[in-house]
Amino acid sequence: MRTLYVDGTFAGWREVARQALLQGLAPHQLHWQDADSCPGLFDHGQAALPASTGHLRVPAQLLQQLECAARYRGEARWSLLYRVLWRVVHGQRSAALAGDPDGSELQRRIKAVRREAHHLHAFVRFQPAPAASEVDLLAWFEPRHDILAWASRHFSERLGQQRWLIATPADGVHWDGQRLHHHRHCPRQWQVWATQPDSEGQALWQAYYSSTFNPARVNPRALKQHLPSRLWRHLPEGTLIPQLINQARHGAQHHSQAPLLLRRPGKRIAPPDSKD
Repeated sequence: MRTLYVDGTFAGWREVARQALLQGLAPHQLHWQDADSCPGLFDHGQAALPASTGHLRVPAQLLQQLECAARYRGEARWSLLYRVLWRVVHGQRSAALAGDPDGSELQRRIKAVRREAHHLHAFVRFQPAPAASEVDLLAWFEPRHDILAWASRHFSERLGQQRWLIATPADGVHWDGQRLHHHRHCPRQWQVWATQPDSEGQALWQAYYSSTFNPARVNPRALKQHLPSRLWRHLPEGTLIPQLINQARHGAQHHSQAPLLLRRPGKRIAPPDSKD
């Protein structure tokens, strides 16, 4: 079995896969590794494939699907892509469709990647950055898949000229107001800055969240489905969510926000005098 090494990017995998296809190497003959994978039992060194020339016809839509699925972190990350590519190139167009076992797994990974990108857009919380960081805003996020460089462009279109960075346990991105810079290995200082909460900002956000939370309408199952509990610990409101759900389960659902309103100081308004 031949071991092929990938630099962890789709572009890197695509070039290696192209050489393997041109040399006629079938999927069962290859073992794929990147920086995150463990050495296999049948490794035979790290020699690169010899360069081959030739032309391959690959549908553009398939390349888009493979690029999206390549962001999935999991077992057989690269081997599935090559298996689908091999089959399509050899005439099995159904290999990328949901009715095929390989195609079904490919589509599942694409959905998982897109869902994780949505989580980044919806649940990242920017906070004011320290002066030493030379940015205006920063945030911490722990994506399940390799979506940061791709999905973070969403913020460059919405935050205008503000400079910001997003740090993760693996990589990081920095927007300097003009261009987006991706670091495959997140600088340690970014991680330190991003994981230090802004106490004042968090207090304001928690006050807002608790005042708008309506226990009469809470559905814990739907809440956890749309906002996974693994993300709670890095949200300002994350510490409040279990407490508010617990209050809803123990009777607050019947009273909605009435107890909170009753505790607020205010002026009592007497009913108007009735006239016969």
